[in-house]
Amino acid sequence: MTIGKIRGTNAMGHLGWITVRCRVCGRLLDLSGQKPGSRKFEVVYACPKCAAKLGAYFCSADARSLKYRCPFCGSELVPVTPVITE
Repeated sequence: MTIGKIRGTNAMGHLGWITVRCRVCGRLLDLSGQKPGSRKFEVVYACPKCAAKLGAYFCSADARSLKYRCPFCGSELVPVTPVITE
């Protein structure tokens, strides 16, 4: 008999909980800011109004081309990734 160990996609360390796709280019984005084994910090932008309904997340290149405005509602995009200063 097991003690209820969570495995697979329900586990807390699974990348499906923190991975989203850019709405413009379809690139996979990591909401934690840094992929494992990577040295680069990746900023993810989201529309505060459309993120819950439409999943409106954008990579930094597409956010810059959209002039940091949401193409769906026109509100300003905000960074979602945690900013870590050392």
